[in-house]
Amino acid sequence: MGRGKLRIYLGAAPGVGKTYAMLSEGHRRIERGTDCAVGFVEHHGRPRTEVMLHGLEQIARKELTYRGAAFTEMDVDAVLARRPEVALVDELAHTNVPGSRNAKRWQDVEELLAAGIDVVSTVNIQHLESLGDVVESITGVRQRETVPDEVVRRADQIELVDMSPEALRRRMAHGNIYKPDRIDASLSNYFRPGNLTALRELAMLWVADRVDEYLQQYRGEHNIRSTWQARERIVVGLTGGPEGRTLVRRAARMAAKGSGSEILAVYIARSDGLTAASPKELALQRTLVEDLGGTFHHVIGDDIPAALLEFARGVNATQIVLGSSRRKTWQYIFGPGVGMTVARESGPDLDVHIVTHEEVAKGRGLPVARGARLGRSRIIWGWLIGVGGPAVLSLALTHVATDLGLANDMLLFLSVTVAAALAGGLLPALASAAVGSLLLNYYFTPPLHLFTVADPKNIVAIVIFVGVAVSVASVVDLAARRTHQAARLRAESEILSFLAGSVLRGENSLDALLDRVRETFAMDSVALLERAGDVEPWTRAASVGPHPVERPEDADVDMPVGDHMALALSGRVLPAEDRRVLAAFAAQAAVVLDRQRLQSEADQARTLAEGNRIRTALLAAVSHDLRTPLAGIKASVSSLRSDDVAWSEEDQAELLAGIEEGADRLDHLVGNLLDMSRLQTGTVTPLMREIDLDEVVPMALVGVPDGSVDLDIPESLPMVTVDKGLLERAVANIVENAVKYSPEDETVLVAASTLGDRVEVRVVDRGPGVPDTAKDRIFAPFQRYGDAPRGAGVGLGLAVARGFVEAMSGTLTAEDTPGGGLTMVLTLTAATGRPPAGPISSAIAQRGRYA
Repeated sequence: MGRGKLRIYLGAAPGVGKTYAMLSEGHRRIERGTDCAVGFVEHHGRPRTEVMLHGLEQIARKELTYRGAAFTEMDVDAVLARRPEVALVDELAHTNVPGSRNAKRWQDVEELLAAGIDVVSTVNIQHLESLGDVVESITGVRQRETVPDEVVRRADQIELVDMSPEALRRRMAHGNIYKPDRIDASLSNYFRPGNLTALRELAMLWVADRVDEYLQQYRGEHNIRSTWQARERIVVGLTGGPEGRTLVRRAARMAAKGSGSEILAVYIARSDGLTAASPKELALQRTLVEDLGGTFHHVIGDDIPAALLEFARGVNATQIVLGSSRRKTWQYIFGPGVGMTVARESGPDLDVHIVTHEEVAKGRGLPVARGARLGRSRIIWGWLIGVGGPAVLSLALTHVATDLGLANDMLLFLSVTVAAALAGGLLPALASAAVGSLLLNYYFTPPLHLFTVADPKNIVAIVIFVGVAVSVASVVDLAARRTHQAARLRAESEILSFLAGSVLRGENSLDALLDRVRETFAMDSVALLERAGDVEPWTRAASVGPHPVERPEDADVDMPVGDHMALALSGRVLPAEDRRVLAAFAAQAAVVLDRQRLQSEADQARTLAEGNRIRTALLAAVSHDLRTPLAGIKASVSSLRSDDVAWSEEDQAELLAGIEEGADRLDHLVGNLLDMSRLQTGTVTPLMREIDLDEVVPMALVGVPDGSVDLDIPESLPMVTVDKGLLERAVANIVENAVKYSPEDETVLVAASTLGDRVEVRVVDRGPGVPDTAKDRIFAPFQRYGDAPRGAGVGLGLAVARGFVEAMSGTLTAEDTPGGGLTMVLTLTAATGRPPAGPISSAIAQRGRYA
């Protein structure tokens, strides 16, 4: 029995038509004769979706009781017993009611697939586990019901159900998604155009990546090396020269002409030590590429054209952008260059663009890499000139030219030796001198065609020829070595300058520094190791690359930093001349690590300083705001105890009321101060349980004046997972603040609604409002906005409310009230135990004036 196939309809937001598309798929399959049944579909009261269920067999659901309420979930056993060819299962990320067979619906689907049943399901992009933080940053709502990305990625088919934000908002406004009482709140919150556009782009990008994975998998399975131009991928070949920035910008302009184009900048480094490019210039180019939305890649390869083409074909690139050669005209005698070679070998599937720039034909500069003093091609040419040149010259002089004399013949042979020295260095020049001296002796020195010399003067001439040839070759080789040393020192100075600049700039990215070490020395992995003492085990402070070592002894290269720290590199053994630069990197890594730890300690000190500031403000508050009600209580008590005045019953009642009011104010102030202290010390531990809002919110309104608040809590709201005491205190503080700033003839509205798996409580006042620049500041401790009088509180109410709400994994934000005023939006997590049976109805559980 094979595994069933999974088809998923993926949407960017609720209401785009995923369930409708799934049911349409079910009808199509039935028309083709496929046995199809509905395992679980929730139409949420949407008429058009409900109509699509007609004509489809629905397998009976399983009824469960949880906390005294009845729920229905998909009956996995019933579906397995019915065993349709295709099962339609809605809401893949749904969390099942406690007591169900599995905790999550995707686990139910896995059972059906394992039994060989094909499944068609739906999911929204915000429910993918890896995108939770991204979606929260976009919408401000944290999704509690998630499905692992791998479950969705394993689907055999993924189809995007797309709809423009404007069309979705029109569908919402027409009542095709939610009931009328939820439309306004939804349109002004989750279904804002910006939110929907961002979620739509997120869904499209995720599906595009999935399509790309399918394509790469297919190409790999069928060993396809040619480029398929499914989307534009532009590879920019960088040399580390100053022209790189021009190439990157040109590639970005090319990518901008087509939607979905991708830029990949690649630098090919040789595998023999320090890179031939300026580290500073490469860092600038990497930053530019990333700023333009591309990616930077570092590839090791001695054959640069072959490595570049291999990389381009590996990423399925469609275009390669290269710069015109910086070599001078005469340097082309050593080969056609990288650009021409890549263009010749790219084939018909890769377009190669050669871009001109200001550095064209200005020279390639001095080489830096070890083992490349003259270059492989120059050495080959040197040997060809040194060995073949004298032979060709001898043939020409003996068969073509007339007798030029021994002196001129020796000058011609010396020219060949000098050419071999200039091209290939010392060894080819020595070979040329040896071959040339033998040929001079055999063909041009009497007696001819014998390796003997009759005239002693000719012996002196040949010895002088060999000496001059060896001298010239030695000078050329020495110049090459000095050039290499100078270029290498230049590279080292640039690296050290970069390290010094990073210190001055205060860069604290240890991973970036270790990654630069890996690239500079062409290593596989780099790790910074440390230990507390000589006999303590080593621990990794940071590492980059695959399989970093655990101990310095296991590394190919280790560089000690002090007594208890070492930089360990794996990949190859470095020569001694590279260790000087490596030591600078190691010292910088230790500095960066110390700086990170100092920064952490500074953050802790800043936290302590903030605590001291709050304590100072607390003392200031106590000195006035607490003494004021105490003074009133003291005065009232002294008056009542005075024997000099005979107080009437009305006067005594008034004084007692003043005492009670002062005591209430004291109790409220002390409570807020204690709550703020608990929040600052992190000792607030919520006791989370599932409750109804109508059990909490009315209790929070006991202290507000009669007739000052309108309460609108629909009875169909789901339960929320909160700490009842913390929520009551938070709502009380928010409402008290709203009443304080509302005009006397205006009431404060406290309304609740659902939004996905969240419940929102909105406290709406018609007061003066708060400008956008001050909306975050009003939640800071000891802040009173505007001209609030002294004695009106210590400015802790909203700070405590936000602290309590965040402790319960909720949010508290401020918005403008349409028409003037301020709206506090309190967002809570809906309990999974009792989801709403349908869209929010207009039934009102409690509505009226509260004391």
